[in-house]
Amino acid sequence: MKKVYSRPKSLKKATFHYCPGCGHSIVHRLLCEVFDELKIQDRVIGIPPPGCSVFAYNYLDVDMAESAHGRGAAVATGIKRACPEALPFTYQGDGDIAAIGTAETIHAANRGEKITSIFINNAVYGMTGGQMAPTTLLEQTTTTSPYGRDAALEGYPIKLSEMLALVKGAAYIERVAVNSPANIKKAKKAIKKAFQTQIDDLGYSLVEILSPCPTNWKMSPIESWKWVDEVMSKEYPLGVIKDITGEKDAD
Repeated sequence: MKKVYSRPKSLKKATFHYCPGCGHSIVHRLLCEVFDELKIQDRVIGIPPPGCSVFAYNYLDVDMAESAHGRGAAVATGIKRACPEALPFTYQGDGDIAAIGTAETIHAANRGEKITSIFINNAVYGMTGGQMAPTTLLEQTTTTSPYGRDAALEGYPIKLSEMLALVKGAAYIERVAVNSPANIKKAKKAIKKAFQTQIDDLGYSLVEILSPCPTNWKMSPIESWKWVDEVMSKEYPLGVIKDITGEKDAD
């Protein structure tokens, strides 16, 4: 019998600690598949954040360097400048990249740093109890917005990807989701293209991934995956936001 599905070489044999229905484990596997296919396992250096994925080094069999909260882009910049042959990537949640790390991220993109960012958007602070994040939707309830996010009090959801697309140093930015087989396939293509953009020295690349968080959304995994389609992706439309290569990938 032909074997068509197996563990990627770059994925360690460890049990994920993530909640049932969470998207982190899916994204971890996609990253490892891309590392194997591009044959870059020995060049990749990951920068995981404080947060749910702080233990990513337990799962990804690549070099890793922890950063302080929000400073992923700064650490990746230092690594890339010191070791131009390396392929550093940040792995950041919405609070990490779009709140405390906003300055580092925007300026790294504006400088055209040849790094890649994987931006996990689940619209809440996951590990610390489900507080409102910069990406929390209007009227969405969290532990710190029990009556729903109010624009008059807390402002509007930040669309970081669209903001970054405005700076000249950003080469490739796409928003995807991991809530269905079809979307997972598209997410892998986007991740692969982001790393290829870095390999080709074109500039800053980022993939925003809408990821279910059943625990903090107070939903079942199935309900949370539907919520991504029916609610979240209306606020954060999926698709390519910027691509200076001009190449169009076939679905």
